[in-house]
Formats: sequence, C-alpha cells, structure tokens
Amino acid sequence: MRIAVVGGGITGLVAAYRLRTLLGPRADIVVIDRADRVGGILYTGELAGEPLDLGAEAFIGRRPEVPGLVRELGLEPQLVVPAGLRPLLWSEGSAHPMPERTLMGIPADAESMRGLVDADTLARIDAESGRPMAWYPDADIDVYSLIADRFGAQVAERSVDPLLGGVYAGSSRSIGVRAALPTLAAALDDGAPSLTHAVAAAMPPPSDAPVFGGIRDGYQVLLEALSARSDAKFVTATPATRLARGVRGWVVDPVGAVDAVVLATPAPVTARLLRTLAPAASAAAAGIELSSSALVALALPRDTALPQHSGILVATGESLRAKAFTLSSRKWAHLAERETAAVRVSFGKFGDDSTLSWSDADLIAAATEDLATVTGATIEPIGALVQRWPGGLAQYAPGHTDRVAEIESAVANLDGLAVAGAYLHGVGVPACVASGTAAAHRIAGGQG
Repeated sequence: MRIAVVGGGITGLVAAYRLRTLLGPRADIVVIDRADRVGGILYTGELAGEPLDLGAEAFIGRRPEVPGLVRELGLEPQLVVPAGLRPLLWSEGSAHPMPERTLMGIPADAESMRGLVDADTLARIDAESGRPMAWYPDADIDVYSLIADRFGAQVAERSVDPLLGGVYAGSSRSIGVRAALPTLAAALDDGAPSLTHAVAAAMPPPSDAPVFGGIRDGYQVLLEALSARSDAKFVTATPATRLARGVRGWVVDPVGAVDAVVLATPAPVTARLLRTLAPAASAAAAGIELSSSALVALALPRDTALPQHSGILVATGESLRAKAFTLSSRKWAHLAERETAAVRVSFGKFGDDSTLSWSDADLIAAATEDLATVTGATIEPIGALVQRWPGGLAQYAPGHTDRVAEIESAVANLDGLAVAGAYLHGVGVPACVASGTAAAHRIAGGQG
C-alpha cells in the first residue's frame, strides 16, 4: 500500500505520522514538498547561537491537540508556557494597555476601551445595546463592517485589527465574522439583541489556564520527531505537478502510482491539482486568497530596557512599518535565561506584499528603528535574522465557511483522497494537527 502526502508542513507531517500509527509498517508513505525542507511555515532558525522560531512561535494552549501530540511523541519536557505578561497596543503614537474583557479585541462594554478610543466612541459602545440589531442567520460579512457599524471605526482599527493581524496577517476588512469569530456568529444567529449581548455570550468562561503554549527548543523539535516517527520517504524541492486517477488508485507526478493521496497543500496548489478531478472544489479553493509577511529576529544586549510586556501590537493607520513586536525574552521565561534578549518584529498584511521585496538590510533597519520608537529604548542589535513568508497565511474572508463546505463536499466521493491544511478550519498549529489527523483517518478508514 503506497500513500502520497503532498505537502510537508505540519499538517502533512501529522498526516504521515498518523497514517503510520494507523496502518503500521506495511504502508509505504511518501511525503513530497516543493520546498527544500519540511515544516512549511514552521521554521526554527538560530539567533545568537540559540534556537528561535521564525514562523509560528506559540499555540493555543486550551486546545488539546498540540500538548497531546507532544506528549505522545515523548517530548513533554519541551512544553513551556508564557511568563504571564500582557501585550501593549500602539495607537495614536503611544502605547496602551491591552484591553481586558474582549473577544478578539471586540469589547463587551465601553469601559474596557477607555483610553484607547475617544469619548464619542465610548458613548457609542455604551449605547449600542439599545439600538436595533439587524443580523440574518447564516449571513456573513467582514468583521470591520460589523464592528464599525455597531461600535465605531476606532474599535475596529485600534483594538480588533492588531489582534486579527497577528493571527491572519490580515485585517478586519479582509476577514469574515463567521470563520474568524464562530462563537460570536453563533450568538448572533441565536438572536442576541445587540453586539454587546453577543460578545458577552461568546466570551470563553474565565480560566486560570495559560492561553498559549510553546516548545522550548522551537518547533523543529516537533517536526523532526514527526518525520522520524512517520518512517516516510521524503521527496523535497519537488512540486507535485499533476494528480490524476490511475488504474487502481491515483497518480501523483512525479512520484508515480499510489493507492491514496493526502493533499496537505496551500489553497492555490490544491485548486490547481483538483482542477480536472473536482472542478467545484478547485474553484472554491481558488477563491481563498493568501497573505504574505516578513519577520526580523533581533538579538539585543541582555540589559536592553525593553518594556515588561509580552509584545506590542500596532493599530491600523500608524506610521510604523512594522505590524507587531514579540518581546520574546519577556514573553517566555526560558528565553529570558539566555545571554542575549530576543525580539521578533513582523511586517506585512493582506494586500501589501511590498516588504517581501525589501533587502535584508532595509528590513533590519526598519525593525530596529520601529522597535526604538515603541519602546523608547536604545536598540543596538548584535545579531539579526530575516525570514520571508510569501503566501504564508490563508485569508478567512466572508463566505469562507461556504467555500470550505464546497471543497469538502466535492471531494467526499473521491475514494482514497483527503484534503487538509490551514486554509480549511483554522490557521493555528492545533487546527493543522487536527486537520492532518482527520485526513489520515479518512485514508486509513478506506484501506481495509
């Protein structure tokens, strides 16, 4: 039995590992990836002689997928949690505390926005619950349209955009309510009389559990363990150029005949490979756009006067070039023990790929200058890394859930084929782990 996993990111590696555990040594598993390494947008570089993640650096700790997988692989000592500091918001040229009691930056009351928005906006939030609410179940609009209409543009641009930018490298204008904020959409569908009521209903219950988790020595530890335990053959620097029905299964060029296929590829690649096999799925996947970004990691003298916060998120409309700063040595206690301080500076949002064309020197200079602006500290890097992520994150635009339903429905009757990836049910690592696991079970369930 030969199975091709097309795409060697975290989703594909999990699928390969799960297929091995489900099917045992009799399975011949081949992982093919167009890049010269596996891991996709998870990548651990070396800064000042120490490992540092240059893609995702955390996962939602309240979801079970990643901690469960890490423990299953015997890597539990690698699990770490943040130090407990909160981020700042940079808006109107100054730093503000991150508002509390919000859902992805959307407030449940006016008080949480005090100091971040003007008096007129505070009054608008306070009065919102008394205004008639027009919401149609199963409708979907962009987050900005909903928030700006009910609470005002300042809430969308100063509170919501920084958080959505961190998750999707997009903004409230490019992200749909239903896919990005499913609990809020559910509360509105259930008849919440106002956005204020809907946010209150959609808030997760209070918990002392850490919101995020991480891996001490970087995601490379997890990627290497999955690769080894999958016992797969890896074909890198080789894109899949064609997917077709074979005599008794499938044909994936250039690896040839296989019995089953997992497509753990970005949406545009999935669309191309499914164009003749499942035109409806292909069209839906082609409608999912991608955003690009760049990251600069700076190594600073350990005594650099960085704020006692986990990071700084930047509101829409600011003059800074960077969109976010992760004060890694403040955020993670294990990084604080190192000889240098580490800061990650992020650039780029959906619709603006310009930073990808900047030289490394220009990106490092912009990161250094912007970090000095938001911290007020003297920033003198003693080391720096640049990582570009073209087409790194799917945009969950309005109508995204319908597109995903169309994709999954259109491939449901194609035996021996499963689709998986960050463009389906979540861009975070836990969602990717779940997606790869589901794909493996679909394939294994059809093998008898």
